[in-house]
Amino acid sequence: MASRKEDKEQLRSERREEEARLERAVRARRLRNRIAVVVGVGMAGLVAVFALGSAGGGNAGSGTASASAGAYPYAVGQPGPGAQAPALKLPSTTGGTWDLAAQRGKTTLVYFQEGLGCQPCWDQIKDLEAQPQTLRALGIDQMVSVAGNPPDLMAQKVRDEGITTPVLADPDLSQSSVWQANRYGMMGASANGHSFVVVGPDGEIRWRADYGGSPNYTMYVPVANLVADLRAGLTGAPQDGAGA
Repeated sequence: MASRKEDKEQLRSERREEEARLERAVRARRLRNRIAVVVGVGMAGLVAVFALGSAGGGNAGSGTASASAGAYPYAVGQPGPGAQAPALKLPSTTGGTWDLAAQRGKTTLVYFQEGLGCQPCWDQIKDLEAQPQTLRALGIDQMVSVAGNPPDLMAQKVRDEGITTPVLADPDLSQSSVWQANRYGMMGASANGHSFVVVGPDGEIRWRADYGGSPNYTMYVPVANLVADLRAGLTGAPQDGAGA
């Protein structure tokens, strides 16, 4: 009798291990397919991004050297400056749920990005993290990023990249679409583009720039240029819907 129970328990254990192996294989295949789609559709755009990166992107070229505003054209989507920020409450790679409503009293930079298939998007976070003083000097207290991938895959990505910024998982883009952040990327409405929104301590949007749209499909903005645009937008005239 004992031997029969042990056999059954071993069978269950082997079955659980096989199911876990299959689940890992499915996740890996989905990730490969997603990356393949991005590479196939956006190769020309990514080539342009990396060409720009060699001239000014990445850690080596994204210092605090002066740069003029408007060097990277952007749209200003809706909701825009002057509007109350929509709800943003999503699972975070830092654990638990991150809620914009709980950030009252702080100025927050919300960075909507394409996700796992866009390495320049993650480089953007790392380069901003490497220069925290640039955002603090503009009165920005914190940054959070939003992408349309499952929480577990993004948690692994931030560990691989050494990123500490909270990255929020919005797999069905249910909240990103309210912010209209999925209207400015090379993947159509199926992914976010490359959008930055500054939300003030009162919950009002103070500045917005959607860099990722046609025809340039910009997926990386050198920190110096981003800071120049932020400074001009936060201290200058109200935005009128164009960045250049």
